[in-house]
Amino acid sequence: MTKTRILAALVMAPVAIGAVLLLPTQWLMLLSALVFLAALWEWLKLAGLDDSLARSILLACNLALMVALVWGSRSPHAAALPLFQLVIVFGVGWWLLALLWLRHYAFASSPTGNSRIIKLAAATLAVVPAWCALAVIHHGEPHGHRWLLLALLLVWAADSGAYFCGRQFGGKWFGSRRLAPRISPNKTLEGLVGGVALAMLVAVAGALLIGTQPRQLPAVALVAAVTVLFSVAGDLFESLLKRHAGVKDSGTLIPGHGGALDRIDSVLAALPVFALGKIWLGF
Repeated sequence: MTKTRILAALVMAPVAIGAVLLLPTQWLMLLSALVFLAALWEWLKLAGLDDSLARSILLACNLALMVALVWGSRSPHAAALPLFQLVIVFGVGWWLLALLWLRHYAFASSPTGNSRIIKLAAATLAVVPAWCALAVIHHGEPHGHRWLLLALLLVWAADSGAYFCGRQFGGKWFGSRRLAPRISPNKTLEGLVGGVALAMLVAVAGALLIGTQPRQLPAVALVAAVTVLFSVAGDLFESLLKRHAGVKDSGTLIPGHGGALDRIDSVLAALPVFALGKIWLGF
């Protein structure tokens, strides 16, 4: 890891943690919308939409959708944000379809109009539900801000565990087999195992610190495991988009890290899954 990359991470991590723990949900939604829309802007570019005016119009449409969801959820009886929850379900459904897309690497890889439309639609289906999931988790009572932080820590732990375990043990447990050689040749199965293992430790420790009852830990562990696997899918899907587009990074916004999408690709897939699992299993 380069010095620039480490310094940028040391700045971004405290800011993200502080925002999650200290900001009220409304302000966090506003701040996160800026980050998510920046990632959406980069996704539209990867989808082949080079015209800045067209991208600006689509970005405005997605912002309008977010505003409409907030407006439609205004009610003294809407503490659970049911409209947001519905969007989350659509988001999880999209990521299930994305798993199939990852298995068929060449799908929508040609620079045609139909391929562009599919990728543009995928952008909205990935970004808006993740933003809704962030709001639902943080808004939840009690300790919604802590649960959101735990969801983010799962993604960060999985990424760190995969990086270090992959560097240390890559190619030693599963031979020369790779996780997704056509999409991201450097990702190893050993790294996946290490990432999941570290994330599970974080999940259990974090849940206990939040105050979860021991009988709920299996549910937390199950949701955490599925969340981490989908976070990997989110990372791989962005890698697929970049390979289709023939670029290394989604942008240059963050020194040493590439673009905003490069930093939150895993989060986009993880948050809807975590939110749905938390609602469904009731912890």
